[in-house]
Amino acid sequence: MGEYAGQGRPPRALRRALATLALAQFICSFAGSNMNVMINDISRDLDTTVRGVQVAITLFLLVMAALMIPGGKLTDRYGRKRCFTVGLSVYGVGALLSAVSPGLGVLILGNSILEGVGTALLIPPVYILATILFADITSRARAFGVISALGGVGAAAGPLIGGVITSAISWRAAFVFQAVVVLVIIWLSRHIDDPIAPEPTRPFDTRGAILSSVGLVLIVMGILAADDNGWLMLGLLVAGVVVLALFFRSVRAKERAGEEPLLSTSLFRSRTSNLGLVTQNTQWLLLMGTSFVVAAYLQVVRGYDAIQTGVIFTAATGGLLLSSLAAERLAKRHAQRTLVVTGFVVAIVGIVVLLTMVIGSPGAWEFAPGLLLIGLGLGVMLTPSVNIVQSSFGEDRQGEISGLSRSVSNLGSSMGTAIAGTILVAGITATPARAYGLAMVVLAGIAAVGLIASAHLPKSLPPPERVAGERS
Repeated sequence: MGEYAGQGRPPRALRRALATLALAQFICSFAGSNMNVMINDISRDLDTTVRGVQVAITLFLLVMAALMIPGGKLTDRYGRKRCFTVGLSVYGVGALLSAVSPGLGVLILGNSILEGVGTALLIPPVYILATILFADITSRARAFGVISALGGVGAAAGPLIGGVITSAISWRAAFVFQAVVVLVIIWLSRHIDDPIAPEPTRPFDTRGAILSSVGLVLIVMGILAADDNGWLMLGLLVAGVVVLALFFRSVRAKERAGEEPLLSTSLFRSRTSNLGLVTQNTQWLLLMGTSFVVAAYLQVVRGYDAIQTGVIFTAATGGLLLSSLAAERLAKRHAQRTLVVTGFVVAIVGIVVLLTMVIGSPGAWEFAPGLLLIGLGLGVMLTPSVNIVQSSFGEDRQGEISGLSRSVSNLGSSMGTAIAGTILVAGITATPARAYGLAMVVLAGIAAVGLIASAHLPKSLPPPERVAGERS
């Protein structure tokens, strides 16, 4: 299997492996957005607030981001297949616990903590296996296209599927649905072989894992505290920066001592990869930020129920699915940089349309054109951004770069919900239109940063050996 280079149609075993990996990405992305349409239902049932649900969603995304780098490193030690299976099992337990939660605390334990930890263990193997099994750029674009499409659709369709389940049965049934899908993935994964043998004696940087995780948590928690206490926000942000500085100091000390750190600084010596990571972060920040802001605005301000809110999001889902599934064809015709730049331009236009058509308008379908454009733009650029980062390194670095790549993407997701959500929640009752508009303007500004980064990407990707050779 590992020798397949993408020539012609993939053999049956590879197609089955790809379907399993893509389904795993789908359910994890679904979990990050489906709660957006349950805000009112969960708030009433668990006697909490919109802020409480926002915290639960943000913590889930944050736990993923904080633990994704350690999760990627653990694949080298224990094997990609084993981490994948263990991660699925932990995720399934968390989903079932969430389904029976009597209060917000148990929901956070099941959804935010256990599902977050499970995702951090299972997602790095998805991208490592795809990178190794599909060796050339075209076949890898096909694989990443399918995985990114299912991931994007999971995030975009989460509100619709979650809305249907919530309206037809209960919000709790949405978590049972996740547990059932996880069981299916575990059953399908029994035929996946690990192309590279694990290294049980490989050292693991526990101190680095703790420092990196705590630093990221402090920064995002600081963003969440913005509208409650300015001094607390500042204190958490400063503490987060200090802890991350200690983390990188620890990394450099290990490298000088000839030991293996959690994250090698040589990963940041590739300008192409660094720019690709920036685009990944901003893409997921834009997707999850838009999803939370629009869903909260529709439910809290306009009074739509879960299924009505989910139906409106079909525009974004459809756009993202169409453009993601065209990833292979687009990769053959256009440079990766061209696709990422185009995606950001279309998404920014979508935000502008969303702002101009929605403000002051009582209709629900005025959201559709803007969401469609945002979905199309995100679908165009999700796959090439992943391909740019993963293809910048050889097979020996895939555990590290996959963990870093997924961490950066999930950090973007958590920051999108934290930043845009905090702006919206701060004024959603007093000045809802102003709060909504301000949140979307901030998202447009962040998307502009991604556009600038993508414009500096090289026209063609350098061979992995040039980057891998820079290791210290």
